[in-house]
Amino acid sequence: MTFSKFALLFAPVALVATTPSIAQSSSEQMARVVQHMKAVATMSATFSQTDRSGGTLTGKLLLKRPGQVRFEYQKDVPLLIVADGRALTMVDYEVKQVQRWPIRNSPLAALLDPGQDLARFGKILPTSTKEVISVEVRDPNRPEYGTITMIFVDKPGAPGGLTLNGWVALDSKNNRTTIRLNNITYNGAIAKNAFTWKDPRPVRRKS
Repeated sequence: MTFSKFALLFAPVALVATTPSIAQSSSEQMARVVQHMKAVATMSATFSQTDRSGGTLTGKLLLKRPGQVRFEYQKDVPLLIVADGRALTMVDYEVKQVQRWPIRNSPLAALLDPGQDLARFGKILPTSTKEVISVEVRDPNRPEYGTITMIFVDKPGAPGGLTLNGWVALDSKNNRTTIRLNNITYNGAIAKNAFTWKDPRPVRRKS
């Protein structure tokens, strides 16, 4: 197992639910997305991750805003992705490697920080139905950070009347990874140690 196989994933108050009865403008849709994201303090879900070749992995996602996330993969995949509020860490237990980089250098920053200026870096993409809102986020001054396109679907009773269906991550070389979420729970309790990780690297002893 190598990091390159998974790097594409990173190359992001209860409100009254509202369901639009008429087509909304892009600014209205963006406002709904921002409202939803600010209303979500925590989220847990199961996920499926599909790469450009069609290979699929599954796992469990835990998110706590701002800045914390945990991707725990299926049992036969010894890989862990964790953000602790400062850095994003990829741990490969098979080859005992650890890779870290600032959260802000990843398109996931848009998902993990509810204060992210989506109006500045995001734009609404057209969809085939008014019940779906698609938001593409990219920093034009940092194309190497990649692009994330988040898909939100109307859901009465969910924070802001929306639920996050998943996202598509695109790196600077146009390599695509798709994440789809299921069994989502919003604003539940998450243990404080959920965003820690065990270092697999051997301890270097001084001679």
